[in-house]
Parts: sequence; structure tokens; C-alpha cells
Amino acid sequence: MPFHLHLTSRLPRRLLLLALLAGAAGCSASSRTPVSRELVFDGQNYRVVALDLKHDPLSLHWRDPASGEAYGDIETLQQWGEARGQRLLFAANAGIYDRQNAPLGLYVEDGKTQVPLNMAHGNPTSGNFSLLPNGVFAIYADGHAAVRTSAAFKADGKPARWATQSGPMLVIDGQINPSFVDDSGSLKWRSGVCAKSPTEVVFAVSEVPVNFHGFARLFRDKLGCRDALYLDGSISQIFVEGQGYAGAPAFLVKPYAGIFAVFVPQR
Repeated sequence: MPFHLHLTSRLPRRLLLLALLAGAAGCSASSRTPVSRELVFDGQNYRVVALDLKHDPLSLHWRDPASGEAYGDIETLQQWGEARGQRLLFAANAGIYDRQNAPLGLYVEDGKTQVPLNMAHGNPTSGNFSLLPNGVFAIYADGHAAVRTSAAFKADGKPARWATQSGPMLVIDGQINPSFVDDSGSLKWRSGVCAKSPTEVVFAVSEVPVNFHGFARLFRDKLGCRDALYLDGSISQIFVEGQGYAGAPAFLVKPYAGIFAVFVPQR
């Protein structure tokens, strides 16, 4: 009889513990802060954020669907989300844009192509975008991500759910873009992105001005990326909830034409 009482008294506590653990796991999967770290590579400081697309719903945002007004900055996008019961865990500027504050190349938001693929070559007014090859970072309907050269993306013909085109490519099939010069004196705050696997996306922003070659080496030699895309220069910032902003100083930041974001429901 005491043995029977011992079992029945322990069983409810076990069930309660399992229920609590299941609830905590469900909560953490939908609201965990992305993995973010500061690192030093070749004597330069960087902020690196890794996203698991199975848990981190990465999206792109340019203009408020209701008003048509561009968000322009991360804080405005954050406020837009909060007004709709969404919490911003991560944000970063997307690709290069033109003087009219529109994406210079392909821009796809939730399956809708708002700017077509730009295959123009050698336009000096396009700045770094015209350094070839440029490329596309895309997330497809199956939730898988990839960085491809613009030519390879076009040849695939695979529609994206989210996509930004920018340039130049930093790393192409494990090789640093051959147009980069190791000791270049062109130093800027820089941001970029790679897909280490179909569901693992890595963003990085420099905390100090660096050249293209050094930034490309970060992705290839430190982060292990076979393909990586440059996003933008002196205006680039990354936001992580609880850690604030990293990247370019606030006084250099100008309105963005596209912003990556990870939103989750408010607690």
C-alpha cells in the first residue's frame, strides 16, 4: 500500500514538470533572441548574428503597406511592429539603393517582386553595386536561403519569397572576389550576409572601417561561408534586442530602402 501511494504521489509532479518544460520550449522557439556575438578578426572588431530560419522568421520591409511610406530606419519599423503586437528581435539594412531611395536591384517582399533583377553592368553611378559580380540573397518558399551571383540567380529561375540584390559579391564558391585588393585604403563600415546552410543565415557588420578584402576574409576564413554578399557601407547597422545597435555611428546612418527583420508576437 505505501508503494502504491508513492507512485501516485509522484506521477502528477512528473506530468506537471513535463508540461512546464514543453511550454518553455514552445515559448523559447518563438521568442528567443538570435545568437549574437562580438569578435575580433585580423585586429578588427565585428558584430556577427546567426539566424536559424527554422525558428527565426526573417523577413524584409520597405514600405508600410497601409500608407505606402518607407520605414526608412529600424526604430520606425520597430514601432510599426509594436503597434501590431509584434516584438523586434533583430534588424539590419538590406541591399544598396538609388538616389530615389528605392532598391537598386531585385527586391522581393513576401513573394511580391517590387523591383526587378538589375543586370546592368559597369554603371559608375551605381557605385559598389556595379563591382562585378554582384549578387542576390534570397529566401525561398520552402524556407531555405541562398546567396547567388545575379547571373546564377537569374539562370535558376526560382521565385523567391524574400530577396535583396546588392553588390559586390564578397565570396564566390569559396574564393574572395578577385577585384578586391588586400592592402586597399578604401576603409568603410561594412555589412554583409551569407547562408552557411539552407537554414543558417549569418549577418556581419564591422565596428570599425575595413576594406573589402578584409571583410571578405572574415566571411570566408572566420565564418566559414562559401558565398557571401556585401549589403552596404558607411550607413550599415545591425540591431539585436537587448544589445542595441552595432556598426556605423548614428550620425552617418541615412534612411534605408529595405530592412531585414525578425518579428515575434509580443509576450
